[in-house]
Amino acid sequence: MTFWELESLRSRLNGSWLRPPGAGSVTAMGVSTDSRAVMPGQVFIALKGERMDGHDYLGQAASSGAALLVVDDPGKIPHDLRPGAAIVQVPDTGDALLALAAAWRAALTGVPVVAVTGSNGKTTTTRLVESVLRGLGPGTASIKSFNNRIGVPLTILRAAPTDRFLVCEVGTNAIGEIAELAAVIEPDITVITSIGREHLEGLGGIQGSVNEAVELVRKLRPGGTVIMPSGCPELDAAISRTPVGSGKLAGSVLRFGEGAGPQLSISAILCDDAGVAFSLGDDRFTVPLIGRHNAHNAAAAVGVGRTLGVAGDVITACLASAKGAEMRLERRSITLPKGPPSIDIINDAYNANPESMLAAISTFKDLFGARPRRKVAVLGDMLELGEHGPDCHREIGDALAAAGVFDLCILIGPLMMFAADRVNKAMGPDRVIPLPKLDEAGGMKVAEHLKPGDAVLLKGSRGMGIERVLKAIESLSLPVAGPA
Repeated sequence: MTFWELESLRSRLNGSWLRPPGAGSVTAMGVSTDSRAVMPGQVFIALKGERMDGHDYLGQAASSGAALLVVDDPGKIPHDLRPGAAIVQVPDTGDALLALAAAWRAALTGVPVVAVTGSNGKTTTTRLVESVLRGLGPGTASIKSFNNRIGVPLTILRAAPTDRFLVCEVGTNAIGEIAELAAVIEPDITVITSIGREHLEGLGGIQGSVNEAVELVRKLRPGGTVIMPSGCPELDAAISRTPVGSGKLAGSVLRFGEGAGPQLSISAILCDDAGVAFSLGDDRFTVPLIGRHNAHNAAAAVGVGRTLGVAGDVITACLASAKGAEMRLERRSITLPKGPPSIDIINDAYNANPESMLAAISTFKDLFGARPRRKVAVLGDMLELGEHGPDCHREIGDALAAAGVFDLCILIGPLMMFAADRVNKAMGPDRVIPLPKLDEAGGMKVAEHLKPGDAVLLKGSRGMGIERVLKAIESLSLPVAGPA
């Protein structure tokens, strides 16, 4: 019996048949949790979320040709469900998805598995690691930011036994989340990109971020490798006392960072419009992603490539052609009808915490600080900081003023009013526009403050939807390919 035969899946899911498959062995072809994307022969797992219940779409999944429906609420199965799809009942569909992924990961013998976690840079580093490992051949990596208890198992279940690698991005915003995912992933290599002030409301502080990250070290397979940043005492201390299996870390630890201490010692960083260049010892690398911090993300990717045996010249070539993630320091150049010149936009609106916000301000200054054009910061609240929120936003206000390059700061959200107060005092009220909230109309209001020739930074937490400003600009404009 093969892994994907329906009876084998039922057994692995610890489920019971509500509608058994027809005569003969039936083999499924992958897993979906989105009824709109179900392909013929797939397993559809009816997940329950805060806003949606997959059981409401069982009919659509069956009509699309699902071979197996996995449910935990049989009362929601439509009476007129299309014949053909087998149905298995499990205690909890979310747990079933994790269990199936764990079983498939165990079956992926010979496929090296890389887990990427950290406070900042997870998705970008995942893209860079994927680019480097393409030098080994075909493989699978997380798409978008598939880094939670749904995204991680779906990534694993997309992998093929013939893959040369599997890269899983792993995120958290509450204590205990990574431990559950680490037990499923069992990585051969764990990459920790950074430790910073993320999700303070759920994690409590730096130590909470450290404790979550090291869960992926605890579950390393024998002889595994940790690739981690230097200069974080809390992380160093945690790694030194972290057991792996029944003993201490038996594999290797590679640190990356600037200075002489790390094995992956970064030097001679150069940043410009085309990206970042840096050296690791005698080797020189270029990456077409802006921002000094991307030298660190790329160094971690180099460490993964070297560990898995990618040739040095192949690593260099793969990094030089790497592509970044959407809405992470993504450059756009847009011409308004009343232009030219164009508006240059740094779109970093996917998410935000204090460290990533400070990095975005620094990167923007490096790119545009010396250029004779108006510079505008459009920043939204950093969410999930709990009681630390006001002080963290005051820090951002001070950083905007200290940068000394911004002609206008449009600050959005109730927490950004703490930053607005600092900017107002340091730079004057004519250089700050406070907006308590942002909706579609607010996005257009912000866009109308911009002028041809402006350089604009967009940054905020996911829940703020700062990308609506970009959509508003696009609705007024004619896009131009590439940066100015």
